[in-house]
Amino acid sequence: MIDPDPLAEAELRELVPAVIGILVSRGADFATAEDAVQDALIEALRSWPADLPRDRRGWLVTVAWRKFLDIVRSEGSRMKREERVMAATLAEPGTSAEPGTDGVPNADDTLDLYILCAHPDLSPASAVALTLRAVGGLTTKQIAEAYMVPESTMAQRISRAKSTIAGSRLNRPGDLSAVLTTLYLVFNEGHSGEVDLVAEAIRLTRGLRAMIDSAEVDGLLALMLLHHARREARFGPDGRLIALADQDRTLWDRRLIIEGIEILQAALGRDELGQYQAQAAIAALHADAQTVEDTDWVQIVQWYDELLALRDTPIVRLNRAVAVGEADGPGAGLTELRGLDESLPRYFAVEAHLRERAGESQRAAELYARAAERAGNLAERDHLNRQAARARSGQGHRP
Repeated sequence: MIDPDPLAEAELRELVPAVIGILVSRGADFATAEDAVQDALIEALRSWPADLPRDRRGWLVTVAWRKFLDIVRSEGSRMKREERVMAATLAEPGTSAEPGTDGVPNADDTLDLYILCAHPDLSPASAVALTLRAVGGLTTKQIAEAYMVPESTMAQRISRAKSTIAGSRLNRPGDLSAVLTTLYLVFNEGHSGEVDLVAEAIRLTRGLRAMIDSAEVDGLLALMLLHHARREARFGPDGRLIALADQDRTLWDRRLIIEGIEILQAALGRDELGQYQAQAAIAALHADAQTVEDTDWVQIVQWYDELLALRDTPIVRLNRAVAVGEADGPGAGLTELRGLDESLPRYFAVEAHLRERAGESQRAAELYARAAERAGNLAERDHLNRQAARARSGQGHRP
């Protein structure tokens, strides 16, 4: 059983997308290139601790290329496919039959992989899994553990995803919004098992930001950093969920908040507003408030209006109703809530919050209980049931 050096494993994961991109740029199909790189990673974890190569990337490219050729031969089409691949390799100036790294646009290759893994023919779940595997460099086992599904199930999901995009050409510039959506889906999965998907999403978004000049990429990174900054305060020692208003703000990571706000301000200064920048602006207003009473709800409502102009969805309107309720009073918030579908996630929790602020404690308790029945996880259910019990007892309520 391999016990990899965490530093070596982290470096390998950083190299994965570039190496896959190099193989693909030389004519390898994506699925086979990805398999070859995974095989090369296993060999690297075995040999690097004892004999660390000076040029890690070049070593990985060479070994992955050989693995690719072995796969080609095993499929019974060695001559035809090798000739095609070699012809593509030799046709590129500055390259050789034994591929290294000279003349290879690493950033472009990696950007192509981000876009390919967010292919429109893939379901969101498949796009996330393929991104974590091909761009993130995670093993199938690590991804399966993060999603708490059997490894065989995740292997099938990744295999189907690769089959779906088989033969697809790298189509940069492609749809950047699909890439950002995929990265945000990774971020929202949080932490489970060995892999911290929040940290992984931030790492991948930082990598994307280094490759492409985009205010929306900056906005997404800022949004992630600002949300991640509050992570240590979200749960108590007993594992209970702690609402934003009740969090110990001294536990918030000020370094991440400062970085997120600086990135956001620079992005907003470009006057290319997008949905992630608007969401980050809302998060920044929460993060910048020293106490819950200091929250600038009027500005938050204004940013929700900007967000609605960019992306008018029921969820955005539901969140805006909360902000209006804080800025203009619970009656105004309940007015905003009318017309929205009760089947929306958190609908009853929002109504309960507004009803309680309006002094309707018993009605609020009933709504908290209904919200608890529809909660998506045990921590949220426990939190809502405690809110229901508190409302019934007539105890005070914070925003």
